[in-house]
Amino acid sequence: MATYVLIHGAGDVGWYWHLVALELTKAGHTIVAPDMPIDDESAMLSDYADAVIAHVAERNDLIVVAQSFGGYVAPIVAERLHANLIVLVAAMVPAPGESAMQMFESTSYDQEPQEDSSDTAVFMHDVPRELAVEALSKGRDQSDTGFSDPWPLTTWPAIPTKAIVGSIDRLFPVEWLSKVTEERLGVVPERIESGHCVALSQPAELARRLESMRIDAGIA
Repeated sequence: MATYVLIHGAGDVGWYWHLVALELTKAGHTIVAPDMPIDDESAMLSDYADAVIAHVAERNDLIVVAQSFGGYVAPIVAERLHANLIVLVAAMVPAPGESAMQMFESTSYDQEPQEDSSDTAVFMHDVPRELAVEALSKGRDQSDTGFSDPWPLTTWPAIPTKAIVGSIDRLFPVEWLSKVTEERLGVVPERIESGHCVALSQPAELARRLESMRIDAGIA
């Protein structure tokens, strides 16, 4: 069976993936979903990748999945581990030498006006209330270092890449992220009826999509 390497986003923890991990584990797959050192001001993107890779060991048939800011780490991990597939889920798409902060400017990011700008309303508006409260309680401070570190790769890895975007994402508007993904990777994302935190609002459907992508990629 495959090994799913699940990479969380900014200010988050590996727990974010726990419901999707449960679904994929039921199907017999191995799950790796570590915490990255996002709250360490000395840690660079390469250190984030190191933290993920340290938990993968010698496993094969790797599928690297990234959420949000995790899109800056996933291709580094995938290239170093010679992964079979990359899946971006409501994820940023870096360009060589571009930091996450710079990506917003270079892609003309413009968040839609929000009546309520709280984390609950922006990130968790479609997540069950108790689950949203628990998720937000696990949040960590995101260091400026990680967000300002230029993406170190010279090109996107030569690894099959797929993408999923949330059709009601209040943080990353679906049209903006779809355009960025298609222009930078030549990948037309699948849409899912979800906000930004797909793994919490639609875990079973996300797991189903990941499994479909795994099968399409010919990964056992």
